[in-house]
Amino acid sequence: MNKIRVLIIDDSALVRKILTEVLTSSPDIEVIGTAADPLIAREMIKQLNPDVLTLDIEMPHMDGITFLRNLMRLRPTPVIMISTLTEKGAEVTLEALSLGAVDFIFKPKVNVVKTLNDYADEIIAKIRVAAKANVRNINYRPVKSKSDDIVPKTVPSPKSPNTDNSNTIIALGASTGGTEAIKVVAKGLNAETPPLFITQHLPAAFSVSFVQHVDMVTEMKAGIPTHGEIAKKGHIYLAPGDKHMLVVRENGQYVIHLSDSDPVNRHKPAVDVLFQSIAECAGKNAIAILLTGMGADGAIGMKQMHDLGAKTLIQDEQSSVVWGMPGAAYKLGCTDYVLPIDDIANQIQTLIKQLKHSN
Repeated sequence: MNKIRVLIIDDSALVRKILTEVLTSSPDIEVIGTAADPLIAREMIKQLNPDVLTLDIEMPHMDGITFLRNLMRLRPTPVIMISTLTEKGAEVTLEALSLGAVDFIFKPKVNVVKTLNDYADEIIAKIRVAAKANVRNINYRPVKSKSDDIVPKTVPSPKSPNTDNSNTIIALGASTGGTEAIKVVAKGLNAETPPLFITQHLPAAFSVSFVQHVDMVTEMKAGIPTHGEIAKKGHIYLAPGDKHMLVVRENGQYVIHLSDSDPVNRHKPAVDVLFQSIAECAGKNAIAILLTGMGADGAIGMKQMHDLGAKTLIQDEQSSVVWGMPGAAYKLGCTDYVLPIDDIANQIQTLIKQLKHSN
């Protein structure tokens, strides 16, 4: 068995040491070298040709973002970013994901040894996924923000209390590679689109930054919901990073519930929780989408939705960074459409029209 060959790039000698110990504890991973800055790393990449890189963001001589941008242009390689759980760290990490990084792990400011060792299994899992990731598809064509002074964000007419398509509801789940894939889909949706609920596996510190990124590329209004909020057309609701998001039907309206219950499929928020709630409250009036992501979260929920008449779409393997979640749904036989990422928004709009005529 060929081992996954990893190069660690980090200016902290302690982090380099701990990551080396964590990764080499796995029999299928080999740390072939460590570098304290990008200039050293650049030469080592040429000599050693690693399968996966771990890359710190803040380093001497050249920051991680600049290094990543050059790397993905000249020598696309699976990269796991080392990020901090701060608002600034979130913004920079999201930029790294947009440039082609596969995923990220956290670099704690205190208790470094304990924290990294506590997350050893997760770190190893992410390295394994990165080694198989479809790197050429990580960097989708850049999704440019719509300048407010050129294309103003439209909102539903005040004459309509957001009741058009009142029975139709859309649910979307994603994980690894999803932050960019979601933006591709959202860009293709207009302000008349029924409410769209998104569960993306992200930590709470990243939620605000990510929803702002989504809001900038779509005519819909993207935000993080509050418990008890009534869903409206033209709105995208992103599950906060530390709570499950559910939807219930009350008095003819879809109402959002946030739950602090235990993780499901090791995730909180979990896609299955969202999908299962919508299966119960919307049945055949729902549309479910699974995009790129590792694991199988959302597959069971999608099957429940499909069994109750919902239309189901998954991102195809070729355009996915990791075909774990959509692939798991495909294996369950509950997918109506398997589409490239660029075609999903159009198919959603087609299904919305069909549902409107059937209601």
